[in-house]
Amino acid sequence: MKFTRRGAAAALAGAALMAGIGPVAAQETIKVGILHSLSGTMAISETTLKDTMLFLIDEQNKKGGVLGKKLEAVVVDPASNWPLFAEKARELIAQNKVAAVFGCWTSVSRKSVLPVFKELNNILFYPVQYEGEESERNVFYTGAAPNQQAIPAVDYLAKDEKVQRWVLAGTDYVYPRTTNKILEAYLKSKGVKSEDIMINYTPFGHADWQTIVADIKKFGSAGKKTAVVSTINGDANVPFYKELGNQGVKATDIPVVAFSVGEEELAGIDTKPLVGHLAAWNYFESIDTPANKDFIAKWKAYKKNPKAVTNDPMEATLIGFNMWIKAVEKVGTTDQDKVIDALPGIQTPNLTGGTSTMLPNHHITKPVFIGEIKADGQFDVVWKTDGLIPGEAWSKELEGSKDLEADWVGKKCGNFNTKTGKCGGA
Repeated sequence: MKFTRRGAAAALAGAALMAGIGPVAAQETIKVGILHSLSGTMAISETTLKDTMLFLIDEQNKKGGVLGKKLEAVVVDPASNWPLFAEKARELIAQNKVAAVFGCWTSVSRKSVLPVFKELNNILFYPVQYEGEESERNVFYTGAAPNQQAIPAVDYLAKDEKVQRWVLAGTDYVYPRTTNKILEAYLKSKGVKSEDIMINYTPFGHADWQTIVADIKKFGSAGKKTAVVSTINGDANVPFYKELGNQGVKATDIPVVAFSVGEEELAGIDTKPLVGHLAAWNYFESIDTPANKDFIAKWKAYKKNPKAVTNDPMEATLIGFNMWIKAVEKVGTTDQDKVIDALPGIQTPNLTGGTSTMLPNHHITKPVFIGEIKADGQFDVVWKTDGLIPGEAWSKELEGSKDLEADWVGKKCGNFNTKTGKCGGA
């Protein structure tokens, strides 16, 4: 009976193979998860990253896919709802059986999904600048750590702009609060007094900026050069910048350097009153390299829109995607454990003329640029690092972090304490 049943099963499987149906057909693609908000307060920033992934998958499929299979995008909308991110991540991994996930923007959304990726042992590529203080085995951070954006921006303002008073303005969640905690400690270590640091937080989607901008103007009228370091995220940036223009806050008086405003966000507002204000990123569309020109041309063609813009998180998405492709091809499988082990050391060209490397701490090497906003919504690069900066998972500025090291190759640990010699951070 057993032999007969097995024979029948084999015959059915053979027939399915011949017909191209059944279980075989279900395995003909490699599924890739896309976990970005397409509605809610973060849609202004995240929708483009969903489109970026669809573009990259389309381009890869034109090359024949990966391991002889086409890639298939599985898109979900967590709708700027942080608990829903975890639910949608579980759906992608457990139900849709994706090989890897590209997604999240805010740190609160990333924190929401971490337990799911650890439990189900999948891979998240996170493409946005963040506060650091984290290194997870299942996460690869292709956006900037604080030492690749926030710290260089403050150094630039202090040295080149002679800034002495600091407004740290952010949206009220983990990324701005932790980044500002790092920056406050860093500024004080450089001799800045407490009375010369103003810290302000507003909720997601905040719209009424009159009082806050008036407070910033007053703080900046003390006779010392003042700057705003902005970790304001999402669509709250639109009324914030409009109010700066309404109240005549010029870059020559109180420059604003933003960590979450790029070409995409500026495309929706009148940028003329903002000319000269700054942003710190690791990529700008205006950077003139052959690789960037080629990417921009293909992106505009894909979008069927000659006005379509590119931005930093798009480049970080590209880098993470290309690293994943290389790791999968290296090990000959999408098996998550093998891909995770293969990723450190993988290199891929960035769009600004260098080569990014995935480090043992699951962060990458990146250049840093400071750009001035131009009237057309693009950026004129006014400062850049000499080379690529390795991303640091743990900040030297914070007491509980300065002794920690992330190393998933040698130590197999994301928070190894160099003083105690133990994994776990304690």
